[in-house]
Amino acid sequence: MSVDDADVAAMSAQLGRPLRGAREVAHRCPCGNPDVVETSPRLPDGTPFPTMFYLTCPKAAAAVSRLESAGLMREMTERLADDPDLAARYRAAHDDYLRRREALAHVPEIAGVSAGGMPTRVKCLHVHVGHALAAGPGVNPFGDEALAALPDWWADGPCVTPGGSAATPRRGGTPRRTPGTGRPVDRDGEEAQR
Repeated sequence: MSVDDADVAAMSAQLGRPLRGAREVAHRCPCGNPDVVETSPRLPDGTPFPTMFYLTCPKAAAAVSRLESAGLMREMTERLADDPDLAARYRAAHDDYLRRREALAHVPEIAGVSAGGMPTRVKCLHVHVGHALAAGPGVNPFGDEALAALPDWWADGPCVTPGGSAATPRRGGTPRRTPGTGRPVDRDGEEAQR
């Protein structure tokens, strides 16, 4: 597998660092840019890397972070103890993650370890959203729930331009504003002209 140069540039710009261990674009945002990368379970430097589906879009990542800050992971983890059907579906998501990663390569150091706290707790919604986007609906129940709770992060335009440069003033897609006036500022800190 490989990722074309334009997608490597876009995802590197999204992450603010060089892309590592990318196998393929696992999902594309409605804006057309990649938003999830499938990563090799062992990085080129030999480091085991359990997060197979990595959320690259900074707008999506910021929106997921807001869900985490609101306590959604704690609520989801509590529900696992009270809902055997949900716990079984979450266990199936864990098994799906392991099966997909093992199909790429066997890495003994992370064998049996999925990501995001699966199967007993919810530790990282970014992992679950990445898994849900890559695998499709019905595979990861908490990824599906988090996706349903997210705003349309792409609605105000792409996070990076097709060439890979930032398209928004800062990560997360929310324009910076001048204190006092509340007017948007450009990337140099000057008030944007209307």
